Amino acid sequence: MFRLQGSKVLAVDMTGDAVKAKNGSMVAYDGQMAFKKLSGGGEGLRGMVTRRLTGEQMTVMEVKGHGTCWFADRASEINLVSLQGDKLYVEAGNLLVTDAGLRTGTTFTGVRGASQGNGLFTTTVEGHGQAAILSDGPAVVLRVTPQYPLTVDPGAYVAHQGDVRQSFQSGVTFRTFLGEGGGEAFQIRFEGDGLVYVQPSERTTIAGDV
Repeated sequence: MFRLQGSKVLAVDMTGDAVKAKNGSMVAYDGQMAFKKLSGGGEGLRGMVTRRLTGEQMTVMEVKGHGTCWFADRASEINLVSLQGDKLYVEAGNLLVTDAGLRTGTTFTGVRGASQGNGLFTTTVEGHGQAAILSDGPAVVLRVTPQYPLTVDPGAYVAHQGDVRQSFQSGVTFRTFLGEGGGEAFQIRFEGDGLVYVQPSERTTIAGDV
């Protein structure tokens, strides 16, 4: 069972089951726990190729046992996501903990990934269970509907789920529109029916400086 203690610490109660967590994110535990280091980026050969292409160090550990384990990462805000057979797309650095039964992998995201400077792939989580994702400041969950598509600055994007199509478009970002950026920049446009998680603090991206 996942539960938040405050907004920056995740407590996971386990009764012999397991979770997968960002390496180094465990801050305390009680009871009997076993820890095993896993490789990230997906399973098998495709995962190895993906990690080589993205260059991201997505190191994951499996935690299994009886008791409670607490997780946190650099005082980031933690957001709980419930999956009911659907798929969550999340930047690798924003994924904190998932139920061990959820499948993790990678998906090609085209030029959007290149604009952020973090490769061309995004981490995917799918199945039935819970996931905890990180954001710089409290995340806001925005609804996308066929009538109301959504446009997001790449630096504020954290994750999305549902039947959502994303496209990458060049143009004016919110920062360049206000005269705070220079050169060509990019936006992400979401269409369909689903949810998009955005953070109030923009990470630095290549997109804003191209």
